[in-house]
Amino acid sequence: MDPHLLTGLIGLASLIALIAIRVPIAHAMLLVGATGIAVLSGPGILLSQLKTLVYSQFSIYDLSVLPMFVLMGNIASRAGLSRDLFRAANAWLGWLRGGVAMSAVAACAGFGAVCGSSLATASTMGKVALPELRRYRYSPELATGTLAAGGVLGILIPPSVVLVVYAIVVEASIVEMFSAAFIPGLIAVVMFLATIAVYVRVRPDAGPPGDRVSREEFLAATIGVGPVLAIFGAVIGGIYFGLFNPTPAAAVGVFLVTVLAFLRRSMNLRDMKEALLDTAKTTGMIYLILLGAQLLNIFMARGGVPQAAAAMMVDSGLAPMTVLILLLVALIVLGCLMDSLSMILLAIPFFWPVVAEMDFGMSPNDLKIWFGILALIVVELGLITPPVGMNVFVINSLARDVPMIRTFIGVAPFFFAELFRVALLIAFPALSLWLPHVLAK
Repeated sequence: MDPHLLTGLIGLASLIALIAIRVPIAHAMLLVGATGIAVLSGPGILLSQLKTLVYSQFSIYDLSVLPMFVLMGNIASRAGLSRDLFRAANAWLGWLRGGVAMSAVAACAGFGAVCGSSLATASTMGKVALPELRRYRYSPELATGTLAAGGVLGILIPPSVVLVVYAIVVEASIVEMFSAAFIPGLIAVVMFLATIAVYVRVRPDAGPPGDRVSREEFLAATIGVGPVLAIFGAVIGGIYFGLFNPTPAAAVGVFLVTVLAFLRRSMNLRDMKEALLDTAKTTGMIYLILLGAQLLNIFMARGGVPQAAAAMMVDSGLAPMTVLILLLVALIVLGCLMDSLSMILLAIPFFWPVVAEMDFGMSPNDLKIWFGILALIVVELGLITPPVGMNVFVINSLARDVPMIRTFIGVAPFFFAELFRVALLIAFPALSLWLPHVLAK
């Protein structure tokens, strides 16, 4: 075996071992990447890389969108927008059997469109919707499972932080990735609502209907959610129709959410300070992971690991679809063990070269978009898959009286609905490619 390739494989095994003993993934990637470059090319080359890498990596204009979207989500969480969304959704759907759970899913989708983070969506909506689900005596499985599954909508419905990071890693257009995610995101919402409808039909006692609201309350709730929908329309509509790029769009979103919060007096200066501090912490974490991933990618490229993996798959004789399914299964397994952002940064530099070498009958740009949407959906699955399932842990921390196994049971129908969505997108790539093509004309 080539010595460089052997060194790369040893580095990869060391990285997995460090993650297994719970070393933070940013630190693990930094350590393995720096050590590997020093071993393969010498300490002088490592110092030369470090001299310019930080600036070259973080001066990328597209990266400036990340803190803006994170800040918009943090302000939205503190401004009570989640309550407005749930109140409106409950006014429309709450009277149906299973309607309060459906309202939670619809509110998760709406909040995910403003927030862009699955964990934040699950946590925020859990605090708002869980008391209502308990009040109407929903089964613990359906109540907690719905909220854990609803949280994953935040990762795909634009704007999404993970979607932005994927676009940067594979050098895809952020605007095209956002437009490609729109229809699959709507399909997810419809399928989750259908899953709840089937669940309560099989088990009517699991999701009793809520109360019908008065006409006055219905109108008040519907009007109350108007500003949130207007903000989403301004940000995403502005991007889709070419009024501004993602970074100015995110800045517009931050401004509008902040103005709305202060006009409603739902946020004070202390809340604003906390939102800014949380944004700085989250952004610092993301950037450190990005730096570690870049160092690791340089090491692996010098070792020839991605190239060897691509060559092995091409020479294996397996059909491209078989290779794709194997990679997606691997992403689901990885998603059980680490957070979505870390997984994208760790796995995509290895998986994308393999996919790029395969013939799927589409252009490289379409393949980049299609694979990205599929990858993000299976990242979602990792958030609700045992034994880790980060969203399940978040909801369990809010419902400590519900054993975690019951939440995983409640999540299972949504997991299979997500698998069906993956199958649809594999069979019909146009579901994710049609809108980017239309907007490009």
